Amino acid sequence: MSKKIAVAGATGRLGKHVVDVLNEQGHEVVAFSRSTGVDIETGAGLLEALEGVEVVIDASSTPSADKDIATEFFLAAARNLHEAGGKAGVARLVVVSIIGIDGSVAGYNAAKLAHEQALLEGPLPVQILRAAQFNELVEVMTQWGTQGDVAYLPNMRTQLVAARTVAESLVELAVNPAPESTGAPFPEVAGPQPETMAGAATLLAARLGHPARVVEVSDPANPDREQFESGALLPAAHARLAGPTFAEWLDAAYPAAR
Repeated sequence: MSKKIAVAGATGRLGKHVVDVLNEQGHEVVAFSRSTGVDIETGAGLLEALEGVEVVIDASSTPSADKDIATEFFLAAARNLHEAGGKAGVARLVVVSIIGIDGSVAGYNAAKLAHEQALLEGPLPVQILRAAQFNELVEVMTQWGTQGDVAYLPNMRTQLVAARTVAESLVELAVNPAPESTGAPFPEVAGPQPETMAGAATLLAARLGHPARVVEVSDPANPDREQFESGALLPAAHARLAGPTFAEWLDAAYPAAR
């Protein structure tokens, strides 16, 4: 049956895929982001956007990896979605998070952990889907780490997943009846095989022709270093694993020149 579902962060890296999947399935989609005049951080336009909506899928994010800046954004977003959603009669929230962030104390991961906690303390029922790092994140991290013709990537074990695959899992949660319990362990979605961020960046650099070299580094100043390197970011046994692999996704996203 068709549902009226709102997508926060609808123009972003993940949100655009969520909108596509919902449209393909014939649902009524309320797609919003700051570019459409709805700001979940300030709450501007949010109540009006949620009028008549049954479920909200929150795919919003912040470009900042700074813990304090990102936390401020996510706490405000959680508060505003609960408040506006309650007034508008929204039944529940479906929100994306990150696999393995329990115990994170730094950066974006710690901000997402705070986001989870704030969401679960609110009045509306919340379903949290934890996802592995997106394939699309590899290029972002490569750009962040590039100095001259060398890209320095953190030693990170992950199971990279396509944003489209994550979107499909979010929509599945949103359109099906909510389970009696939505607490831990959270459902997870990840790619089909373990990868390293540096290994994926090497494949990407070879395809794009730059940077010339990728170097994997271990940062002793990162308090979450052990989490990155130990495999804590890999999916649990109950996770949904789905392709494409990073190499397959790369072939589709950046076709080789003939």
